[in-house]
Amino acid sequence: MSQVTIYHNPRCSKSRLALEILRNHDIEPKIVKYLETPPSATTLDAWCRAMAVEPLAICRTREKRFAELGLDKNDDRSRAEWLKIMAENPILIERPIVVNGNEVVVGRPPERVMEII
Repeated sequence: MSQVTIYHNPRCSKSRLALEILRNHDIEPKIVKYLETPPSATTLDAWCRAMAVEPLAICRTREKRFAELGLDKNDDRSRAEWLKIMAENPILIERPIVVNGNEVVVGRPPERVMEII
């Protein structure tokens, strides 16, 4: 198994539960506090491609920052624009995101991490 990485927000209960599930399966992942070390637009794009989703699928549209930026989930922004917005505003990135090699999953619900370990 390759190195498992969790893009984690310790203040998020779902993120903490996903980390606990990994540890309960004897996996000590690399922990990236993505609000402090945000992924690039290129990384976000790779994750979306690995999950076969559009960027909006991993965007927290109910986050206060989304409204503050005047965003709307029906905007006709390009893929690149959404990726740039999320890279510049990591609070908008869904959490947790767990990466194992080429496999990526959003841990919502946290049990979804089991799909890639």
